[in-house]
Amino acid sequence: MRNPISISQNDFQHMFSFAKKMQELILNPDYQASSSATGSAAKTPNYQSILMGYDFHLQDGLPQLIEINNNAGGLYLSQQKDWLDQPQLGQAESTLPQRILKMFEPEWQTIVIMDEDPQQQFMYSEIQAYAQLLRDDGRQVFILDPSQIKLHQDGHLSYQEHTIDMIYNRHTDFYLETTAMQHIKSAYLSNQVVLNPHPQSYDLLGDKGRMVDWHRPDFLEQFISQPQADAVRAIIPMTKYVQDQDQDQLWKERKQWVFKPTASHAGKGVVLGKSITRKRFAETNQPNMIMQAFIPPAKVTMNDISYKSDIRLYMHGQTLVAIAGRIYQGMLTNFRTEGSGFVPLEIEA
Repeated sequence: MRNPISISQNDFQHMFSFAKKMQELILNPDYQASSSATGSAAKTPNYQSILMGYDFHLQDGLPQLIEINNNAGGLYLSQQKDWLDQPQLGQAESTLPQRILKMFEPEWQTIVIMDEDPQQQFMYSEIQAYAQLLRDDGRQVFILDPSQIKLHQDGHLSYQEHTIDMIYNRHTDFYLETTAMQHIKSAYLSNQVVLNPHPQSYDLLGDKGRMVDWHRPDFLEQFISQPQADAVRAIIPMTKYVQDQDQDQLWKERKQWVFKPTASHAGKGVVLGKSITRKRFAETNQPNMIMQAFIPPAKVTMNDISYKSDIRLYMHGQTLVAIAGRIYQGMLTNFRTEGSGFVPLEIEA
């Protein structure tokens, strides 16, 4: 097990307070109504999404949010074959496996952990660990690609002869838009299966276009108090739509920004302004691209090697499930370089 990264109690409290505010916001009916989403993202389930991941860069001053993830991974270390060590926190009682199990309702007895071609996924060993943890709790669990799931005429889903109660969704088609996900979408919209994390949580929190909304004057104030809105904005780097900007001026200022698709994961499609080419810059001028103020990651030293680092909080509603550090080298988060990956944290007194 690697040595933990130390973070201050003050930074932790700011990150945790922010995550709780955002998890409260997603339950606000007026905030839900502010979305123009249709289809699966317009549906409001009666359960909260599991393992919402909040990623932060630490700096002098307040932590800064980088993104919110709808199906955050990283809690199981494949090399150590164990769950990531957790600090002792009053907000997160019991063991990590116990806290994970508590997210899965007792009535969810037949569970599918779903991903695209799961055996080829980088975190397949983690998927297996979740499956074993749930099986040890008496659940029936299958790890499946969407193509292995059957939709029946009455609307329910099954695998072989087993009716599926719940899908733990690690697939990155967050809105169930692809052809491969239409049978899942049909069952979900007809209340025949629990899908968790669910599409609305991505629409209201994970879609990076929301970060533009949160910076709009008077937007958050419709749902939370002015002091709360100010506190939220203080932790979110300035974020704008690329198309709304003067492109010539933006090119001159490009080194101050990071360019991202609104719907992306694992750094896909993300490019730093300081390294962007003219051709790639021109390609960002489209409706689904945002620009976020560049916040450099903190640096840590492990075994005399310098790494960049960030911090992830895993939430279930307003409950903290886990906290992790991530270390990497290169321009963007990349866990395929030697020595990089998830590491434990310790909270300084």
